Amino acid sequence: MVPESIHDFFLASGSVAGALIGLLFVAISVTAGRLAEAEAGAQLHRVRAAGALTAFINALTVSLFALIPGHKIGPAALAVAAGGLVFVTAALLSLIRRRQVRPGTLHDVLFLLALVVTFVVQLIQAVRVIAQPGDTGAVNTIAVLVIVCFLIGIARAWELIGGPSIVLTREVMALVRSHQRSADNSADEEPP
Repeated sequence: MVPESIHDFFLASGSVAGALIGLLFVAISVTAGRLAEAEAGAQLHRVRAAGALTAFINALTVSLFALIPGHKIGPAALAVAAGGLVFVTAALLSLIRRRQVRPGTLHDVLFLLALVVTFVVQLIQAVRVIAQPGDTGAVNTIAVLVIVCFLIGIARAWELIGGPSIVLTREVMALVRSHQRSADNSADEEPP
C-alpha cells in the first residue's frame, strides 16, 4: 500500500511523466529522419529513443498505479520492470547483431546497464511490496526509482536530439593540450 505521505509525489511524477513523454514525441518527430535511416548509426538513435520512452513509461505507469487505492503499486512496478528488462535485452541484442557494441557506443551500453540495474532493483522492491503490502520502505525505494527513470529518460532524450555534451575528462584533456600548444608556440617564438 502506498503511504499517504508519498501520494503527492506520485501525483506530481505522473504529471511530469506525461509531459516528458509528450516532449519526447516532439523530439522523435524532429529527429525522425535520423531514426528512419538504414545506416548503422540509426539503430543507435532508435535505441536511445526507445530507452527514453521505456524509462518515462515506467515512471508514468508506476506513478498512476500508485494513485489507485489498494495494493496496485507492487504488481504494476513488477510488470513494468519486467517489460523494461525485456526492452534492454532486445536493445543489447540489436546492437550486438548490428556490431555496434564498440568503444564509441560504450556510453550507450552504460545507459542500458543503468536501466538494467534500475529495473532489477524495482523488480525486487515490487516483490517485497507484493509479499508485504505494508512495507513502506520498498514503496519509497520504488519512488526513488521513478526519479532515476526520469533522469535516465531525460539524458537519453537529450542525446537523441543531439544536445551538447560536456564531459569532464574530455575538457581537462583539451585544456592540457591547449596549454601544451601554447607552451610549444612560445618556445618556437623565442630567439635562439
